[in-house]
Amino acid sequence: MAGPGSGGTEGTAGGKARFDDIYGRPDPRPYFGRLAPLEYEIPHHAQPVFRQAAARRAALDDARTGRSAVLDVCCSYGINAALLNHDVTLAQMYERYTSPDRQALSTAELKASDKAFYAARRRPDAVPVFGLDVSAPAVRYAQDVGLLDAAFTDDLEQGSPGPGLSRALAEVGLITLTGGGTYISARTFTALLDGARRPVWVSAFVLRTVSYRPIARTLAAHGLNTTVDASRTYPQRLFTDEREQRYAIAAVRALGADPAGREESGRFYCLLHESGIAA
Repeated sequence: MAGPGSGGTEGTAGGKARFDDIYGRPDPRPYFGRLAPLEYEIPHHAQPVFRQAAARRAALDDARTGRSAVLDVCCSYGINAALLNHDVTLAQMYERYTSPDRQALSTAELKASDKAFYAARRRPDAVPVFGLDVSAPAVRYAQDVGLLDAAFTDDLEQGSPGPGLSRALAEVGLITLTGGGTYISARTFTALLDGARRPVWVSAFVLRTVSYRPIARTLAAHGLNTTVDASRTYPQRLFTDEREQRYAIAAVRALGADPAGREESGRFYCLLHESGIAA
């Protein structure tokens, strides 16, 4: 799964800036510090959507099969898991990880503080969450502080799931995605759905600069029907510069959409694609 956790330095992905270096640090402070000025906000918009999807998917489970898990793809430091299962907001997370008092902490001290912080805010309706990201430091941190019940670094763009992920896929009922649509393809979803043993739903926020059609076709081949309301968009973040904006505007137009009032206003925007068992 080639993606934001693959290491390296800031560059471009087809014209879109990459921030690879912030995903390979031992804790999430550089991640939040770099993205705060860009007003990266898509996890905030995903929070109520994923909570509703997880609750609806859980309603399908029974005592015999047990509770299904959520698999967050390209999960980085477990931000979606934190927002899904805890009484915390993205704004509070930005404040926490960019505050001067926490900059002085060691990673071990921050980890201990985070473990207590999230444990005290755990929701009674919390669901098991597995994380998938090629950045070992990011998923390790998220698991160590209790945000992820299991974490995997399998690169499904390059190969098949390993034994651990294969076993975990038998428990997955919902796949979520907010930050990886630019970096992963239908190959990743084929590998995940081929290993599924329960009915799986997919809830994915994907930039308007990227076509989701190849993934939707893969999901359809596995019996999943994808719906999207193209009129409803979700702001992701500010552009880093004019070059990135020009890329985004051209990419959106190439896909037949109108960037007026959205990308032309200075931000990336996402569409929500939801997939479930076809009627």
